[in-house]
Amino acid sequence: MILTAGCKKYLDVNVNPNATNNPPLPGLLANVTSLTANNSFDISDWVSYYVQYLASPSEASSGDTYDQRDPSGAWGDIYNVLTDCYDLNRFAQQKGWKAYSGVADILTAINLSMASNVWGDMPYSEAFIGVENLTPKYDNQKGLYDTCLNLLNRGIAIMQTVTNTDQYDIGSDFIHGNKGGIASAARAWVRTGFALKARLLNQVSKTAQYDATAVLAAVDSAYTSNNDDAQVTQFVINNPWNAVAISNANLVLDGWLSAYFVNATNGTIYGIFDPRLPQITHPAISGIYAGVTVPAGYRGTPNGEGFQGKANTIHVQCYLDPDKWYSSPNSPLQIITNAEIRFIEAEAAFRSGDKQRAYDAYLAGINASMTKLDVPADSITKYISNPVVAVGKDALTLQLIMKEKYIATFLMPVTWVDMRRFDYNYKNFALPANSTLDTFIRRGDYPSSATSRNGKNVPAWSRTDHLWWDK
Repeated sequence: MILTAGCKKYLDVNVNPNATNNPPLPGLLANVTSLTANNSFDISDWVSYYVQYLASPSEASSGDTYDQRDPSGAWGDIYNVLTDCYDLNRFAQQKGWKAYSGVADILTAINLSMASNVWGDMPYSEAFIGVENLTPKYDNQKGLYDTCLNLLNRGIAIMQTVTNTDQYDIGSDFIHGNKGGIASAARAWVRTGFALKARLLNQVSKTAQYDATAVLAAVDSAYTSNNDDAQVTQFVINNPWNAVAISNANLVLDGWLSAYFVNATNGTIYGIFDPRLPQITHPAISGIYAGVTVPAGYRGTPNGEGFQGKANTIHVQCYLDPDKWYSSPNSPLQIITNAEIRFIEAEAAFRSGDKQRAYDAYLAGINASMTKLDVPADSITKYISNPVVAVGKDALTLQLIMKEKYIATFLMPVTWVDMRRFDYNYKNFALPANSTLDTFIRRGDYPSSATSRNGKNVPAWSRTDHLWWDK
């Protein structure tokens, strides 16, 4: 793998003397495709505690309780990739290599939207001009959202014209380079562009500009199977969730599953056992849990309460395991998937009044998610045909669609967007114990790296502030 560090213009005080003025485009492409997936991990490793996928084994930990956290690492990683996308686009345009330019547009939209959905206002329009401006302004959230849509439209239009005669090193494309030749990879990027467009258009469901018809139009040009998914399966070492699982096994504790997520899948909350749960974790051992002797089974850690056993070395709670689907060495690191698109389709069709399309997409989303996680076919059929799930088109609700999407988008940052869009209205979802806030968290803290270097432009913020699409 070729990973070439880009000129980190916004982050560095001076021009990097080691940075080339004419970097090899395949190297930049390798960097931005592989590290975009890693950025998804960076954000998810943080916000998965807010959506209660994960919980800390330590009581009242800052991650669980909405306390102040410094996300300088994630912020820096986002800007590293945005800078390399900027350079990839600039040099590709100079050379007339349009495929690189189209991919750069789409990846810029992915990273910028992912970051703005955490922090809101961010430097962008003045962020990549180096020493000419070391204190760039913060562009407003709505403007960044519109920028991302424009980037997707432009990237899609470019990639629709790419043929096998165009210059493009598919071996350096770690997201869609395995789809075949250059033209096949370009078609995959077009589908990903439309998938991301559907995600963004659906994101504004609480605003007056929401248009279910436009969402469904984007869906129609996006993914049709799990083979279309945007993900990375090649790593410098291993999938980063595998590193979390291995560290936890070595008693560097992390990656413990939240009691809420486990109860949402083990039958406690919804009355049906989800066969995806055994693909995610092993059953916990028998022992003392919350002061009660319990048999082996699937149990999580209550957010904010910490470990429920008698000692941290007796694992009566579930966690990410190094041999399971999300956290094995070569597990895919997902960016956007067919399963997510099916649930976007279900939601948009439901809002438009097309109950049959909504119900069909809802079932298709469950099937896509379970198939991808290698759930046995008979278990999928049993789950989908259960009356708790197979409610029929007339009894389908948004809450049921979002419950299934919550499970299908496990460990993906988009779930925190969904939680805020639905005002955390998920069955039995509650504030964590020892919460530092009296309401659910709505945005992340700006990092110290931003406040120390460009404090005059950093907007005032609170973790309870609603972003523009979350009003």
